[in-house]
Amino acid sequence: MQALSQSRRISVAALLVALLVPAGAFAADRSALTIEARNALQRLTSTVPAAKALSGRAVAVVVFPKVTKAGLGFGGQYGDGVLFKGGKPVAYYNTSGASFGLQAGAQTYGYAMFLMNEQAVAALGANEGFEVGVGPSVVVVDQGMAKTVTTTTATNDIYAFIFGQKGLMAGVGVQGNKITRLD
Repeated sequence: MQALSQSRRISVAALLVALLVPAGAFAADRSALTIEARNALQRLTSTVPAAKALSGRAVAVVVFPKVTKAGLGFGGQYGDGVLFKGGKPVAYYNTSGASFGLQAGAQTYGYAMFLMNEQAVAALGANEGFEVGVGPSVVVVDQGMAKTVTTTTATNDIYAFIFGQKGLMAGVGVQGNKITRLD
């Protein structure tokens, strides 16, 4: 009975993630995605001094300009992004995840991950994808921390900035997030 319940939860979460993926996402226009990601990164670095400082030291930056997240007990999230190295787009990725717990709502947001060394870039490019929380250390920079992060205090592998949040998502959930390279 317990196994059936767990299996049913996984099926519902997978269905929610599938519903979040727009029909054309698999054949997304990469040039439009590149422009959207570049514009999002420019807005972030022009408004958050810590992001600007880290962008000068980062080996690469992966930008997900729009991630959609929704849930009611079970939830999912999905978005496409671009890896910039030396200011040029070099690869395309998606981020997806499923969650369960006390949660309700829907929101969109974007995020940028500043990869501070080649090991972080290699982890992102791993064959099976990059799972947040496994491998290189990821620090999510909030507003308070953004005021104190400088190039001399930045010692972690990856710094992530969340921006452009719209909608409302409330609750507590257990969540997994995976970043996978698109072919």
